[in-house]
Amino acid sequence: MLRGYSFRPRRISIRWWTLALAAAGCAAGIALGNWQTRRAAEKIALGEALAATLRQPPLVIGAGPLDSKALVNKHVEATGVFAAERTVYLDNRNRGGRPGYEVVTPLMLTPATGVLVQRGWVERAAREKVRTPAGTQRVEGVALARLPHAFAVSNEERGEIRQNLDIAAYARETGLALQPVVIQQRNDAGDGLARDWPQPDLGVDTNRAYAVQWYSLAALSAVLGIVFSFRRVAQG
Repeated sequence: MLRGYSFRPRRISIRWWTLALAAAGCAAGIALGNWQTRRAAEKIALGEALAATLRQPPLVIGAGPLDSKALVNKHVEATGVFAAERTVYLDNRNRGGRPGYEVVTPLMLTPATGVLVQRGWVERAAREKVRTPAGTQRVEGVALARLPHAFAVSNEERGEIRQNLDIAAYARETGLALQPVVIQQRNDAGDGLARDWPQPDLGVDTNRAYAVQWYSLAALSAVLGIVFSFRRVAQG
């Protein structure tokens, strides 16, 4: 007796279970693959936009009112005096496996108004050697909406060493009038701090690799759904 394949499901219950599982796996794989692809494209676009804005003349941040949304991710500059006694060290900012701090200091544009400057990175063991330039300083860099946040047990942090620093909260704490942006410093200040800031397109290859994995899962789900929807039957 000849035997062949039938395209009829084994049983209705198995058919729906197989097709539903395959459809769910396929849809999830495609959705997650698309998400990783979009993330890679967004990072590339941000990197290109940052490179373009750094080629433009810097916008000046002064003591007057400003539109923070119009400045974010733009090339900016400010002139003032660093309030060295207000320096904050953001902990758990590791680089190349080495523990360290990101150094943040208010730059006073006038005696009453300042702007926070993310000055650079220092290895933990060298914190005591950090120098804050005295006198009038010109700071050039990129305007950020806020400082990147790290995980912290409490949002109520005080002192010189902290996990995070919020502009508005620090203004209330110190009584300083702070502009609603942070300058991520790019020009050299002779203070020994590292300013090799992570680029917006960092991790693009990882996103692409994840996208390939999710698309592969979608394809595998579709193949398995087809395979397990059929059974061998005898032909009369």
